[in-house]
Amino acid sequence: MEIIKFELRRQLFHMILGISIVILLMYGFLNKEIILMAIIIGLILSYLSRKTRIPVIYELLDMFERKEDVKEFPGKGIIFYLIGVYISLLLFSKDIAMASIMVLALGDSVSHLFGLHFGKTRHPLSKTKFLEGTIAGFVAGFIGALLFLPWLEAFFASLAAMIVEAIEIKIGTAQVDDNLIVPLVAGAVVWIVRLL
Repeated sequence: MEIIKFELRRQLFHMILGISIVILLMYGFLNKEIILMAIIIGLILSYLSRKTRIPVIYELLDMFERKEDVKEFPGKGIIFYLIGVYISLLLFSKDIAMASIMVLALGDSVSHLFGLHFGKTRHPLSKTKFLEGTIAGFVAGFIGALLFLPWLEAFFASLAAMIVEAIEIKIGTAQVDDNLIVPLVAGAVVWIVRLL
C-alpha cells in the first residue's frame, strides 16, 4: 500500500512538472538556457546530496525519489526528465518539442499509474509492465500531443513513445531512463512522419 501511495505521488509530480514546463515555455517564462541551468544545478545538488543531507532537498528526495536512486544518484528522475526536455527543445521545432513533453508528462505517468492499479495482462516487451498501462499511456499521450500536433502525428508520436517506454533499454548494465527516451522517440517519430 505504501509503494502504491509513493508511486501515485511520484507520477502526479511527474505529470504536473511536465504540464508546468509546457505552460511556462508557451508563455516565455522558461527557455532552453534556463532548463540547462536547472540541469547543472540539479547535478551539483545531486553530488552534494550523496555527501550530506541538504535541508528541503533531502525531504523532497524522500517524498519523490525511489530509495535506490537516493543512494546512488539523488534526483535522477527529475534530472533525466529535464535532460529529455532540453534535448527535445534543442533537436525539434517548438510544436514537436511541446508535444513530446506532453507525451512524457501524460503518457509515461498514466502508463505507470494505470498499469499499477489496473494491470492484469503482462506486457510482451517487459517483465515488469502491463499492457493495460501502455494502452492508457498511449491514449493520455495522444491527447497531450494533440494540443500541438495534427491527429496523425500525435497518434504515431504517442504510440511509438509508449512502445519504447515498455522496453527496458540498457547500455552495458545501466538501464536508460525512460524520461530521456520517451520525448526523444515521440519527437523523432513526428519528424520522420513529416519527412514522409
